[in-house]
Amino acid sequence: MEAKTNGPSVNAGRVMDGPTNPMVTPLLTDLYQFTMAYAYWKAGKHNDRAVFDLYFRKNPFGGEFTVFAGLEECIKLIANFKLTEEEISFICETLPGSCEEGFVKYLRNIDCSDVEVYAISEGTVVFPKVPLLRVEGPVAVVQLLETPVLNLVNFASLVATNAARHRLVAGKSKMLLEFGLRRAQGPDGAISASKYCYIGGFDATSNVAAGRLFGIPLRGTHSHAFVSSFMSPDEILERSLHRSDGSSTCEDFVSLVQSWLSKIQWAKALGNTVGETNQSELAAFTSYALAFPNNFLALVDTYDVMRSGVPNFCAVALALNDLGYKSVGIRLDSGDLAYLSGEARKIFQIIEKEFGLPGFGKTSITASNDLNEETLDALNKQGHEVDCYGIGTYLVTCYAQAALGCVFKLVEINNQPRIKLSEDVSKVSIPCKKRCYRLYGREGYSLVDIMTGENEPCPKVGERILCRHPFNESKRAYVVPQRVEELLKCYWPGKSGKVREELPALKDIRDHCIKQLEQMRPDHIRRLNPTPYKVSVSAKLYDFIHFLWLNEAPVGELQ
Repeated sequence: MEAKTNGPSVNAGRVMDGPTNPMVTPLLTDLYQFTMAYAYWKAGKHNDRAVFDLYFRKNPFGGEFTVFAGLEECIKLIANFKLTEEEISFICETLPGSCEEGFVKYLRNIDCSDVEVYAISEGTVVFPKVPLLRVEGPVAVVQLLETPVLNLVNFASLVATNAARHRLVAGKSKMLLEFGLRRAQGPDGAISASKYCYIGGFDATSNVAAGRLFGIPLRGTHSHAFVSSFMSPDEILERSLHRSDGSSTCEDFVSLVQSWLSKIQWAKALGNTVGETNQSELAAFTSYALAFPNNFLALVDTYDVMRSGVPNFCAVALALNDLGYKSVGIRLDSGDLAYLSGEARKIFQIIEKEFGLPGFGKTSITASNDLNEETLDALNKQGHEVDCYGIGTYLVTCYAQAALGCVFKLVEINNQPRIKLSEDVSKVSIPCKKRCYRLYGREGYSLVDIMTGENEPCPKVGERILCRHPFNESKRAYVVPQRVEELLKCYWPGKSGKVREELPALKDIRDHCIKQLEQMRPDHIRRLNPTPYKVSVSAKLYDFIHFLWLNEAPVGELQ
């Protein structure tokens, strides 16, 4: 299944398709956005040119990195931002007091043609305080965008980060499958999780709707119910199976399976450890193989993994092999996954040697059963033979952390920088319209992100630059970058005439995310005690932040 392009498409005169979820409309916002819009309009301030930064204050899951996701949906919202007459009527009925006709006319004409959006590329590894999006435009319009944009970025970035963390623990060689649909927080939580887990490094999903919408590869075979629904091989009515090359037909595949099971039971190399297996399970496996001879993967823990499930799988797999088919493997959904995967691997390897079947010893083993980061880490430490993980609940619900906590703060209005102060220094905003850069060192790893004023010169390769902590005057360092990357790009120019970055295909975003993680120093992304990544400001911006801070903070008086 091909990954679909996320870029703009001409559809019924629209610039691009609307958001994936039809509930994402201008009304998907907090009431106070409309009360403020009315107050701005009454004060004649609604067209004041405002600049807002969307950022977060702390990395999730106790880590030191975050994967930015949700940008495509934000741009689709902005491109199609228009209130219907029915929505306008509802807003006017909802607002406290009477709603003047002039404001109704204003709402009819609202769109995002005068809005500009600058953002970091989706799938980029990002850090606290650095703007993920900078939204510029009429203050009333931009504030109406605040809540839906936060909603679209918060969960997307959280679940993409969760997926990336699972990928880092599992390693590059393992296949990761997202199995969370039935446990997700509603349909939108499920669809979003499938999309953003794919961005974060998962290989496929069980979610058919997500596969259709986004072109994500689909995976899935059968459940315990399918296995237990069979009583005996006598239930299998259609027993014939064509050879893979179509040259001939096996008229009784069930008997072929039974003969292979007998050979396995009498194999000396297995030490006569295989006794009677569950025949209803064997019937289920045989029936599934007849339906999907090219994609036979069996769930082997319905009754007993080693005494029944694995031998029954091997019998069916060897029968398929006789007809030119190659089985996919087994899935373990309970028990000691490290031990069972190791024992199953031994049997596969013995059968490969005993019956001369090259490659059978490498038959794929998939593990599921409420897996999470800790489980994967524990399996790695114990040693295991699992090739593929199916992960659901802990992944899609982001069980370890409920929310990312992105915020949307005013940093400039009518070219005047603004700052939000707090007794908690972590909540002090960084004022003014900024440019953001990532500086790379000799080894190719990123060293530091630096924010500068909009009109400051760009950091240059080979030139020393002073990087300062935004609020701690003693934390500062000189950096001589070997490569400089500007982070914020124009993804929605409005009517400014600026060149717009195209929205890439989903697979390209996923590839970008994986490449980003490879460019990070290992100690920044390790699971235990990661090193904090440095986020800094230029010396000039540092001075301005503290000048504005002192200027805005009221001076106390002792009596």
